[in-house]
Amino acid sequence: MGDKAQTHPGAAGRAQAADHPQSVRNVVLVGHSGSGKTTLVEALALTAGAVNRAGRVEDGGTVSDYDDIEHRQQRSVQLSLVPVEWDGIKVNLLDTPGYADFVGELRAGLRAADAALFVVSASDGVDGSTRMVWEECAAVGMPRAIVVTHLEAARADFEEMTRICAEAFGADDPDAVLPLYLPLHGPQAPDGHAPVTGLIGLLSQKLFDYASGERKESEPGEEQLPLIEEARNRLIEGIISESEDETLMDRYLGGEPVDVKTLIDDLERAVARGVFFPVLAAAPAAEGARQGLGTVELLELITGGFPTPLEHETVRVTTIDGEPRELKPCDPDAPLVAEVVKTSSDPYVGRLSLIRVFSGTLRADQTVHVSGHGLADRGHEDHDVDERIGALSTPFGKQQRPVSHVIAGDLACVAKLSRAETGDTLSAKDDPLLMEPWQMPDPLLPLAIQAHSKPDEDKLSQGLARLVAEDPTMRLEQNQDTHQVVLWCLGEAHADVALERLRSRYGVQVDVVPHRVSLRETFATRAAGRGRHVKQSGGHGQFAICEIEVEPLPGGSGIEFVDKVVGGAVPRQFIPSVEKGVRAQAAKGVAAGHPLIDVRVTLRDGKAHSVDSSDAAFQTAGALALREAAAGARIHLLEPVAEVSVLVGDDFVGAVMSDLSGRRGRVLGTEQTPGGRTLIRAEVPEIEIGRYAIDLRSMTHGTARFSRRYARHEPMPQQVADRVREEARVAS
Repeated sequence: MGDKAQTHPGAAGRAQAADHPQSVRNVVLVGHSGSGKTTLVEALALTAGAVNRAGRVEDGGTVSDYDDIEHRQQRSVQLSLVPVEWDGIKVNLLDTPGYADFVGELRAGLRAADAALFVVSASDGVDGSTRMVWEECAAVGMPRAIVVTHLEAARADFEEMTRICAEAFGADDPDAVLPLYLPLHGPQAPDGHAPVTGLIGLLSQKLFDYASGERKESEPGEEQLPLIEEARNRLIEGIISESEDETLMDRYLGGEPVDVKTLIDDLERAVARGVFFPVLAAAPAAEGARQGLGTVELLELITGGFPTPLEHETVRVTTIDGEPRELKPCDPDAPLVAEVVKTSSDPYVGRLSLIRVFSGTLRADQTVHVSGHGLADRGHEDHDVDERIGALSTPFGKQQRPVSHVIAGDLACVAKLSRAETGDTLSAKDDPLLMEPWQMPDPLLPLAIQAHSKPDEDKLSQGLARLVAEDPTMRLEQNQDTHQVVLWCLGEAHADVALERLRSRYGVQVDVVPHRVSLRETFATRAAGRGRHVKQSGGHGQFAICEIEVEPLPGGSGIEFVDKVVGGAVPRQFIPSVEKGVRAQAAKGVAAGHPLIDVRVTLRDGKAHSVDSSDAAFQTAGALALREAAAGARIHLLEPVAEVSVLVGDDFVGAVMSDLSGRRGRVLGTEQTPGGRTLIRAEVPEIEIGRYAIDLRSMTHGTARFSRRYARHEPMPQQVADRVREEARVAS
C-alpha cells in the first residue's frame, strides 16, 4: 500500500494473460451515477502506464465508456473491463454503470470480481442504492474499500465525507471504516478554497505530494504531526482490533510500540477478509501530469490488500443433470469451468463474450461445452451445445489484445461463440458442467414495440433475439392476448438504450406503442341465446339451430359446457360442434373483443336437418347463440390484478401506501424487515402499474424495490371500463 513508504515504478502497464491466480486481482467499481468511477479507472490506467494521457490509448480512444451510445448519453451504460499491471500484478478493473436501470451490468461485475471499490463523491454523498449494494456485498463477505472523489469541489470535505461513510457503511462497527490518509491542502485560493495537492500517510507518517503531477515523498513538518495524531491512533486501534494476533491489543494498550510493517500486514489481512474497509482519496491527473492524486496508494491497496482469486469462495457447480460436483478453488489444472458474464456485439469481430474462468485453463481454438439453463422465462432457451471458441483477447477500450490462454481467476474475451449468452457456463467438452446462475433483477417496465416498416419487420425477430441474449435483465414477450411484442426493461434509460441498440447495431427501426394489458370478459347475469344458421343457395344448404343458457361462475372456472338436450333435438354427433363454436367465439370475445371466461354454457335445445346440417353449421350456430346471449346481458370487463410486494425504507412507507391506494390498490399488510425497511404487500390492478418501476424509484430516491405476480382477473369499475372501451374504439 502507499503507506509502505516506497515508490513503485510504473510497471509494464499493459496487462496480458496471467500465469498464476496469485498474480491476479479482480476489482469492481461501484457507485452512483456521476460519482467518478470511469474517471478513476482512466486515472489508474494512466498511473499504471497503460495509457499515454488521461483515459487515452494509442489510437486516441478511451479505455472506458468507448461505446457510441455512452458517448451520446454521456454516461456508462455497460460493464467495461480495463486490465492494467502494477508491481507485477494484473489488475482487472471492472467499471460498472451507476444508474439504476443498468443494475444488471453491476450484478455481472460483482459476479466476476473478488473485491469492490465503492466510489463516493465528496460533493454528493452516499445515496440509498449504493448502501443497498454495500449490504449485498456484506451478505456474501466481499472485501470492500471506499474511494472519495471530487475533492476539487468547492464544498468538498474529506473528513466529513469519511464520517458519512462510517455512518452509511459501518452500521455494525464504525471503527472498521477509517481513512488511511488525510488530505494535504495547498495554498488557499481567493475564493477561500484550498485545493488538495497531496496525502499524509497515517501509518508511515509520510507526505505524498502530487502538486507537480508526479508523486513525491517527503517527511512531514513538526507542525503537521499533531494534526494526524488522533486519526492515526484511531486507525491503529481499528487495525489491531481486527488483528489475528489477540495479544497485540494488550501490548499496544500497555504502551508497547507496534512496528509499522506489522500494522500494514494486519491491515492487508483484515481488508482481504472483508472485516476492515479503508477510506482513500483520489483525483484524476491534471493536463500533462503522469499521476492522479491517490492513484498510487489505491493501486498498492488493490495489489497488497485485496484478495487473490484463490481466496474467492468456490461457486456451486453441478453436472448437466444436477448432480453436485466438488472442485478445487481456482485451480488452473482442474476441469474447466468458466462463465459468460457479459455478451456484446462488435461491428468488426462479431459477438464477444466476456468470461471469467473459475477453474481450469481456457485456450484459444479449444472446443468447449456451452450450457445455458434457468432463464427460459426471459426468452433464453435452455441449451447444451459444443462450440469451438475463436480468438482469446484482453480488451482495452476498442482494442482487443490477443492472448493464448486464460487461467483460473482471470478474465478475457472470447470471440464468435454463436450460442453462448450472458450467464452461460463454459466447460470441458467431455465433462460438461453447470454453474449456479447469479440473481438478476426482474424487468418490470413494459415496452410495447412494432416494426416501423416491412424491411424492419423482417429483421425485428433476429434483432430482439440478439438483444436479450446480451442482456438477461431484459425479457421478451410475445403476448398472445394483445398480439403485442413487449420488451420488459428495468427503466426508461434501459429502454432507450435497447431501442438505440436495435437501430444502430442491428439496423431495426421500431415504433413504441401503448402497452395493453390482457383484459377478459364475463357475464354478470344469466342470459339465454338462440343461434340460427339456415342458408339455402343451391346444392347442399346449411341448417343448424341451437338454444343455450349462460350463467356466471366464480373466478378461475374458465368455460364450462353442459349438454342438457333431450329427445335428440340436436343429434349427438353435432353437440361437440356446438361446444367448439361456443369456445371459439368465447376466445374472440362477445362485447369488446377480449376472451370470455368464467361462465357455464348449457345447451338446452335445437333443431337439425337430415341433409343440410353439418359440423360447420352447428359451430356457426353455437357462436351466434353466445353472441345473442351477450347482447341481452350485462357484460363485465375483467382486468388482471397483480400481487405487489414493495420493500421500502421506513421513511417512505406512508408515501408508498398512499400512492398504492391512488392506484386502486388494496394493502394486504406490512411487515418490518432488518435494516429499517418495511415490506408492503398489496393487490393492484395491472393497468395501474405499467410505469410503477419509474414512479417508485422517483418517490423513494431509488431505494425501494418491488416485485409483482399475477393474482387473478376481477371486474373493472364501470367508469374505468367505459374509459378503456372508448380508448379502444378511438384506437381502432
